[in-house]
Amino acid sequence: MSAPARVTPKVSETTSRTPRGTLYRGHEGMWSWVLHRITGIGIFFFLLVHILDTALIRVTPAAYDAVISTYKNPIMGLGEIILVAAIAYHAYNGLRIILVDFSEKAAKYQRQLWWGVLALWVITMAGFVPRQLMVIAAEITGGH
Repeated sequence: MSAPARVTPKVSETTSRTPRGTLYRGHEGMWSWVLHRITGIGIFFFLLVHILDTALIRVTPAAYDAVISTYKNPIMGLGEIILVAAIAYHAYNGLRIILVDFSEKAAKYQRQLWWGVLALWVITMAGFVPRQLMVIAAEITGGH
C-alpha cells in the first residue's frame, strides 16, 4: 500500500488574521529587544577596537600615541556621546531583563519597567550630553 499524496494547503487556509502566540508586535517588548541587541553589538565592536588600539602600546608607544591622537577631534567626541548612550541603555535594560527573569511581579510590569529604563536613560544623557558638548566646543575653539 502506498502513502496518500500530500496536499499542500493554501496560505489562506493556514494563516490567521488574528495574531497568536507572539510577544513582538512592534510594542515596548520588541523595541527593548531590538535596542538591546543593537547596543550590545555596538559596545562589542567598541571594545574590540579599544583592545586593539591599547595593544599597540606593546608594539610601539609611538604607534599608540599616533592612534590616540586621532581620537582627539569633535567627531570622536560625538562618538563618545553615542557610546555612553549605548552603554547606559544596555545597562539599564539589562537590569530590567534580570528583574523580569527572576521576579514574577516584574514580569507583569515589564512595559512600565521599560519606560522606567528610558526615563533613567534620559536622565543619564541629560547629565552627560551638555558637559560633553562643552568639551567638544572647547576642542573646536581651542579653549581648555
